[in-house]
Amino acid sequence: MAGRAAKPPRFYFNLRSPYNFFALHDLEKQHPELLDRVEWRPFWEPDEKSAELLDAAGGQFPYTPMTRAKQFYILRDVRRLAAERGLALTWPADRAPWWEPAHLTWFLAVDAGLGREWVARAGRARWLEGRDICDPATIVELAVEIGLDADAVAAAPQDAALRERATAALMDLHRDGVFGVPYFVNGSEPYWGLDRVADFAASFQDAAPAAPAAAQPAEAELAVVGAGRTTDMSHAGGCG
Repeated sequence: MAGRAAKPPRFYFNLRSPYNFFALHDLEKQHPELLDRVEWRPFWEPDEKSAELLDAAGGQFPYTPMTRAKQFYILRDVRRLAAERGLALTWPADRAPWWEPAHLTWFLAVDAGLGREWVARAGRARWLEGRDICDPATIVELAVEIGLDADAVAAAPQDAALRERATAALMDLHRDGVFGVPYFVNGSEPYWGLDRVADFAASFQDAAPAAPAAAQPAEAELAVVGAGRTTDMSHAGGCG
């Protein structure tokens, strides 16, 4: 009897998290070849409808409210990490967080062969341009820029088939025990956090780091305009 096929390496990404943005930046700079070897899987805080569908499927989202002290720590931490990478970030104000439009659009992008392009465009919009990616109109504008259909993107939150795919994606993170981002899995080994990117890359025995690029100076301090409502899914790594 043949054994079960090994699962491919997986990268659980999130369009909200600054640490996910940094992890993707580091992989693109140091191990770009790995981005084609992993399965990209979205991770987001579900809205009421997605939460109901997930519950009906037998899953549960790992929700942990973030303390005020940790919010302030993350603001400082992200400022340091951005400066180390020569990135001038703006902190977006999530006044009415709704992550479905951005993450459901991911499925449409994948169908069009533009999954990575969508993650990159949404990430730049949020962290380098200060755009509100919880605003459905903004999502439509950004999606059209990379070649997606405006009507399909606008209708994504009401698309039953996309909601079904979203439920399956949330069940995947439930089964893999994912509780934060960035989160990587290779074989049976999980790697959580920005400070585990190098360890994840090293788990591919044939992976070689790219030649280091010249250091770029940080052009500006991180502008904090409000953290908004959030969950404890973002962390540079380690415990807590």
